[in-house]
Amino acid sequence: MNVDLIFKVAGIGIVVAVLNQLLTRSGREEQALLTTIAGLIVVLYLLTKEIGGLFDSIKQIFDL
Repeated sequence: MNVDLIFKVAGIGIVVAVLNQLLTRSGREEQALLTTIAGLIVVLYLLTKEIGGLFDSIKQIFDL
């Protein structure tokens, strides 16, 4: 099992949460929202690679 992906997602989540709190408390709600959206896009990009690999393995298993 690949736990590196889990640590990457958790690390990105922690960094985004801290940045979100800092920006919100300094009165920059718009930048906080953009930071959160950027973090979400990065995580989704990481996950799409893994989902693609999952579909490739399913195709190989069932000879599709």
